[in-house]
Amino acid sequence: MDIVSGPASQLLAGRVHEILKNNLLVSDFKKFPDGEIYTRILDEFTGNKVTIIQSTVTDSDFVCLLQLIDACEDISSINVIIPYMGYARQDKRFKHGEPISARAIARSIKADMVFTVNIHDESILDHFDADAKNLDATPVIGRYIKNLKLKDPLIISPDDGAIGLAKSASKDLGIDFDFLDKTRHSGESVSMKPKTLAVKGRDVIILDDIISTGGTMAQTISLLKEQGAHEVYTACVHPVFSSNAVLKLFKAGVRGIIATDTIDKGVSVVSAAPVIADAIKS
Repeated sequence: MDIVSGPASQLLAGRVHEILKNNLLVSDFKKFPDGEIYTRILDEFTGNKVTIIQSTVTDSDFVCLLQLIDACEDISSINVIIPYMGYARQDKRFKHGEPISARAIARSIKADMVFTVNIHDESILDHFDADAKNLDATPVIGRYIKNLKLKDPLIISPDDGAIGLAKSASKDLGIDFDFLDKTRHSGESVSMKPKTLAVKGRDVIILDDIISTGGTMAQTISLLKEQGAHEVYTACVHPVFSSNAVLKLFKAGVRGIIATDTIDKGVSVVSAAPVIADAIKS
């Protein structure tokens, strides 16, 4: 099987290649003066199966993925891996005339098999015109946390909707997990605290699937510090970190930021490559 990487996932594709020792094809990416994307796979295919790895962080990344799929049209079997799928949070229609953007994106991707990583809502998988499977990268985050030698560590999800992430990351590691219970006292006043476990004197890791603006995460860090947490870390699968998100977290008192390389950022200290490699092998 050949592996083809888009521009947004070169590091991750290289790490998958290192695990599988499959043939990694080199591609070229550039823009024409009018802003259009140009993509070309420079190496020759060596077989009749190809896996394309490309996160769609930006609109250009999405166009590039479509181009790579088209460039592989003569290959009999095409797997597409989208480590981070842009527009996945636009998975519902709230107002008349709105598109369901996640559905529109999924429908446009033609392949034999599609893999996502911790997609915002697994119902999106039903919209792909292919067999689609969502992979879970939180266990590799959990193993990284385990090796940090933290003080009585506790993994916390920001709300009960993300409790599955905390549970998955802590599985088989002997690390406690909990979620924050939000109580609204008025239109402007909201308090948050762990549902069942005390944080005083403990190292706490706040885990979510995506950190985008960092606003809610910064507020959570401050609250946990006020409740006596020893050190507070943040962890996520997808480090979007738009604008000044990282600065917000450090100003709030974060001790460290842990993220995977579904989006290649400076905080991508954990690789999703083993999870993706296992999926390709199976």
